[in-house]
Parts: sequence; structure tokens; C-alpha cells
Amino acid sequence: MNKHLSFRSISLFGLAAIAVAGLSVTALSLTASAQKVEGTGTISPAARCAAIKKSVVDAGFSNKVTVSCDDPKYARIGGDTYPDHPLMNGITGTNDQVPIPAPGYTSPVTLSPSRNDKPISIDAALGIAVNGVPIYDYTSQGDNSLYEYSPKSDTFKTGELDICGGHSGRGDDYHYHVAPNCMIAMMKNKSDPAAIIGWAFDGYPIYRDTNPDGSAIAKGKLDVCNGQPDSLYGMRYHTSSTPPYIIQCLDGNFDMSMAAHVTGTTVQGTGARKVTGRKPTGGVQNLKLVEDKDGARTMTYEWQGKTYFFKYKPASQANCWEFSEQSFTTNGAVVNNTYCRTGSFQGGPPGAGMGGGGGMGGGDAMGSGDTGMAAGGMGGAAQ
Repeated sequence: MNKHLSFRSISLFGLAAIAVAGLSVTALSLTASAQKVEGTGTISPAARCAAIKKSVVDAGFSNKVTVSCDDPKYARIGGDTYPDHPLMNGITGTNDQVPIPAPGYTSPVTLSPSRNDKPISIDAALGIAVNGVPIYDYTSQGDNSLYEYSPKSDTFKTGELDICGGHSGRGDDYHYHVAPNCMIAMMKNKSDPAAIIGWAFDGYPIYRDTNPDGSAIAKGKLDVCNGQPDSLYGMRYHTSSTPPYIIQCLDGNFDMSMAAHVTGTTVQGTGARKVTGRKPTGGVQNLKLVEDKDGARTMTYEWQGKTYFFKYKPASQANCWEFSEQSFTTNGAVVNNTYCRTGSFQGGPPGAGMGGGGGMGGGDAMGSGDTGMAAGGMGGAAQ
């Protein structure tokens, strides 16, 4: 697969400042001067970070998601990637991975964005939802151009996603590939069409299927990344009922060295990586995940008339989990082990790069991948 860097440094100037005090919608909507750099918007870096913090508070997730504005270049959205809504239920195309929290996971969001000359695709997360769960593009594998839809790589069409729009990747990390409908249903401000559901790493907000004023998005208005210009923020992204469903690339510049990712767990005491799960041939039935009050979890599914399971619970050592697994990946044998999360979440996955408009798309590759391959997409969705 041919990957290449497509970042170009664009000087930022003429950013207008607005008052941060109050954090009201009216204050955040004020514009102080005309936009002078494409994609910068008319909001100051400090006000953008305040808006990020406000989006988390207004959605009702500030009890477990933090937003730091200490860095003048990046907001830091922190969480553990593990949402409060049901997980994994309804998946048929399982990859034999389970969701494990990732405490300390922090996503950077650019505070002084500008448009890149080409869309940037990343073999990792592209953004973060307001509940602290990473957002990927719609794909899981393949090497298609961003402008060519790949149904075989469509995680929604291939049954790889649960009823909430997410699943676990190779790092046993839960993340979304389409609109996070269960999260949206939990948002305190879900009735407001202007409610922001997430932020892309390039600094632009993510909205639902309509414009912030509730009006319909005209057909062909969204670009290949599922974005369109925004007078306040410079650009904004949207979810859609048709592919690509959610952001599939970044319109703005982003320093890949600042990206966040979740690597796979390791066997306690050895440092060896947990065996990567395999997809049961032909898919599975009745996959569900049950959580007990003590933190123990059990994921089961049926394959070729037999029930398989993953039973795991927190170990005595922090960030470690005791597992008992009988799955397709273990060839039906019961395997017991303790797995731990180690290392940093900061920095792009090893070997991950960026592509231009015809480059490799996002997907779950390297580290927190579903299949270890990058994937592309296609043009903006019709509304």
C-alpha cells in the first residue's frame, strides 16, 4: 500500500479574538473580523477550546470526560474510551475482540486550524466523541481511493458494528465507525440540532445529519470528508444516513505525531502481545456483552451451533484483566490469561501515515486496527 505524507505548513494569521466569559451560545457565535485564512473560522483558539469544553458539559458527559485548555495549540479531551451505553450487542461480523477501558486516553484537538490543500486520511482515529470514545471512518480494510466507495470494507454493511455504531478493534479498544446513535440518545441536549457530538483532531466540530439551525443539508453540499464550510469554526463535519456515515478524512491540517491511539494489551509478566482475534467464517449469531456490578464482563456468541465466550474481570494489578476465553480464535480451547494495558496512548500508530485525496483512507490499522489494513472511502454523502 502506497502511503505518503501530505502535510503542508500554512501560516496562521488574522485570527479574531472573542470574549470567552459566559460561554454562551450567543457569545461563541460572535465574529470580530472577516476570515483571512481558509478554514480558520472567526473564533479565537481560547474560545474554540471553551466551545469544546462546553460541548462536553452540555451533552452531560463532564462527569467522566475532561477537557484541558492548558496548551495554546491543542485542547486535550480525556476519557477511557469506554461509554456508558450497551456495547457489542448485535454484531455478526465479530473479530473476536472485546472492549477494555483505556484509562488516561487523551485526544488532541487543534485550536488554530486551517484547510489543507488535500484531504488527509489517517490509519487511526480521526476524532473523538463528546463521551470520550474515538471516532474512525466507516471502513475496516482495503486500499480504495477516498473517492471510491468500498462496500466490502463498510463496517456497517458487513455486520461488524453493534447497535450503537461501534465495536472493538485490535487493541480491544471500543470506537465508533458511524453515527454514535446510543450516545446521541443519552445526550442532555439531544433535542438541539446545534448540539456538537464530537471533534475532529484538525479542530473542526462534528454535527448530526442537519445544519446547526435544523435545516436539511443540500445534496452534494458535503465534501469527501463529510464536511462543509462553517463561518464560526472554519469547517464542520456531519453524520449521514448513507456512506461515509461520519468523517472519513480531515479537511484541516493536523500534526500526526500528536495523534492518539490504543495499542493492544500484553500478557502480564511477559510483555508478549495478546493474540489478535480472527473472524469466524460466515459470521456469528446472538453476540452480546453482559456487565456485572463488580466489573466482570462476559461476551458470548453462537457459531456453527456452539456457544463461545470471553469472560474477563479487573485483576488486582491496575489496568490488568483476568481472562477466560473459548472462541473461534482459540479453536474452541479454553485459554486463561491476564492481559494489561501498558505504554502511552500518544502519537500515531507505528507506521501510520497520511494520504492525500487519492491516498489510503482511515480504518483500523496498526495497533488499534480491525484487520491491520488501511481503508479509503468515497465522495460526500447525499443528504
